[in-house]
Amino acid sequence: MNYNIHPIFVHFPIAMLVVYSIIKILPLQKWFPNVAWRDIERALLLIGVLGAFAALATGDTAEHLTHPNRQLVNLHSTFAGISTGLYGALLLGEIAAIANARYLRSSNMLRSFSVQIERLLCHRVFSAVIAFVALLSITLTGLLGGAIVYKTTADPLAGIVLKMFGITL
Repeated sequence: MNYNIHPIFVHFPIAMLVVYSIIKILPLQKWFPNVAWRDIERALLLIGVLGAFAALATGDTAEHLTHPNRQLVNLHSTFAGISTGLYGALLLGEIAAIANARYLRSSNMLRSFSVQIERLLCHRVFSAVIAFVALLSITLTGLLGGAIVYKTTADPLAGIVLKMFGITL
């Protein structure tokens, strides 16, 4: 027997990535300078992205088990992929930063590439913008997931958003 375990896997990474985005966007480092924000961000991002991959994998299974509105599922899946990709890119920047600091000390082509990745994806303003766009994307993903399950009854914005995308239930 097949079970829809997607709802079990989606909520935890959403929570981790939303909290990560809030920390990244707000100037918490200035307000609370004695907190190791970068370590907290990295932990939230790593756990959230790994969980997002699990949610993507279980989403494919849920799609085949429930047979909801195809257009709505495709849009939900698209925004889930965008969210995972954006947060994954931020994680790639953090991995590059760790690799540069701990493992890639000699000057070579790999280090040069890794430094460029770090400079781009860990830039304070650029990473905050990516985190904001990712937060919007993950919010839309959740709204569309709720619309798949509850139609427009659970979220007052669901009807408006579905209308914007030309989806009727």
